[in-house]
Amino acid sequence: MALEHQHVVIIGAGLSGIGMACHLVRDCPDKRFSIIERAENIGGTWDLFRYPGIRSDSDMFSFGYQFRPWNELKVLAGGPSIRQYIGETAEQYGITQHIQFGSEVTAADWSSAEQRWRLTVQSSASGQTRTMTCDFLISCTGYYNHRSGYLPDFPGIEQFNGQCIHPQHWPEHLDYADKKVVVIGSGATAVTLVPAMAESAAHITMLQRSPSYIFSVPGQDKLSAVLRRFLPDAWVYKLARKRNISLQRWMFKAAKRWPDKVRKLLLNGVRKQLPDDFDMRHFSPSYNPWDERLCAVPDGNLFRAISSGKASIVTDQIETFTEHGIRLKSGQQLDADIIITATGLQLQVLGGMALSLDGKPCLINQQLTYKGVMMEGVPNMGWIFGYTNASWTLKADIAARYLCRLLKHMDEQQYKTVHAHDAEGCAVDESIMGSLRSGYVQRANEVLPRQGSKLPWRLLNDYARDSHMLLEEPIVDRYLQFGTASAVRAPAAAEAHVG
Repeated sequence: MALEHQHVVIIGAGLSGIGMACHLVRDCPDKRFSIIERAENIGGTWDLFRYPGIRSDSDMFSFGYQFRPWNELKVLAGGPSIRQYIGETAEQYGITQHIQFGSEVTAADWSSAEQRWRLTVQSSASGQTRTMTCDFLISCTGYYNHRSGYLPDFPGIEQFNGQCIHPQHWPEHLDYADKKVVVIGSGATAVTLVPAMAESAAHITMLQRSPSYIFSVPGQDKLSAVLRRFLPDAWVYKLARKRNISLQRWMFKAAKRWPDKVRKLLLNGVRKQLPDDFDMRHFSPSYNPWDERLCAVPDGNLFRAISSGKASIVTDQIETFTEHGIRLKSGQQLDADIIITATGLQLQVLGGMALSLDGKPCLINQQLTYKGVMMEGVPNMGWIFGYTNASWTLKADIAARYLCRLLKHMDEQQYKTVHAHDAEGCAVDESIMGSLRSGYVQRANEVLPRQGSKLPWRLLNDYARDSHMLLEEPIVDRYLQFGTASAVRAPAAAEAHVG
């Protein structure tokens, strides 16, 4: 029986994968493609995470796809709304019929002789494997392990008599009404969970080892609501999107140029929303703004929960879990019926699959990224990796459009293969997320691909400059090498690195 063969295989049916598929339908309608998705549903992250209050931490005008406007006025949308938006987009563009659910690409090997990828695909239900091939492979798996989050080795955790939950594996019908809850963490998940659970819980405490920068954004876009009375929705969407992209970029650049002033601005914003006698050390990080991601909360809901007395915040270190909660190094005891370990993610590249070139394992953590959309030395492969300092989808959209430009160029010139080559030795010992000091990034620094000392091997993290580079600059440059019928020489590799 002949192997299934596709022009393009996309790994992952989340925000990035569905977006990539839509761009293929729009720009490369002649390409046969499949999406391989481990889960049984569309949505990726937004299908996996089901904890209370799950929402975006970027505004939806820039977080939604450029080609399918998000026309609601809610600034930070909830997970179910985002999941529905992704699903409706897939239906509108006829993507759903191309998805192979319950399947996982466990290995991908490039064959120079055949000039195609050979994929090992495993059934999530049966564990059985099959083989399929494709001309071009695109990874849209995000950057963390969907199977398990990061959990520190907490002393005495086995003594705790209550429920201990990681948000990545939230119980469907968890009853936390009138329960004492402790949330360990200070990142986006923690600041989302605390106000969402505060109304029903007896009391909820956010326990953090160190503070994060947290700022309030309006829950509704009131300016767009006013403009809708006078302007077409399409105009309002474009204006809101352009405004928010500019604000995001301005805030990031200001934080890097004037860190002390931005720090003061952020802390003053918090101070105004808390009681006069509140201890501000709980919201005063030791690092500068944007050394780690900032946390946004809609309408200051976290600060309102704390001000009401329904929630509290403790900055301390854990000495040990006890039978009834947590004892801190200060000696304080936090009683709890439920402890939620919002302690972060485990990073993983390419969904954990084994990558090889002509049977030789490819060391992902030693490859440079070309324009942030390809890996140096790896033929006919793209990957979609969004922004960490702005809305993820901004970069995902233009990366997908670039890959479509590349595929069309290859067809026009009758090329079979393409790979990026660093002939100048531009590699430096810095990962593609090296600008962030977040714990989950630092833990996985040796897993991620490298950056280079200059373009196109260095990430810009700048939407305007990236848009020009990916959408306007010529496809052909001195770094890309194209091939026709002759085999592509695979780069040397020593051992597998799965992540």
